[in-house]
Amino acid sequence: MEEIKLMVEGMNCQHCVKAVEVELEELDLDSFTVEIGKVTAKFDAKKINADLIKNAITEAGYRVL
Repeated sequence: MEEIKLMVEGMNCQHCVKAVEVELEELDLDSFTVEIGKVTAKFDAKKINADLIKNAITEAGYRVL
């Protein structure tokens, strides 16, 4: 299992957190936590990669630093 920690620009409230959570729920992640400005995700590298996680955050309207 892999773990990635990402800093996210543009998040400033719980609505932002929820928007990112909704996108990440669509992925086959083992677990994830979203806080204002950061995301931590655990995943099986055979099923998913970091780029898919970053793209999901971008789809929610935020920029991964």
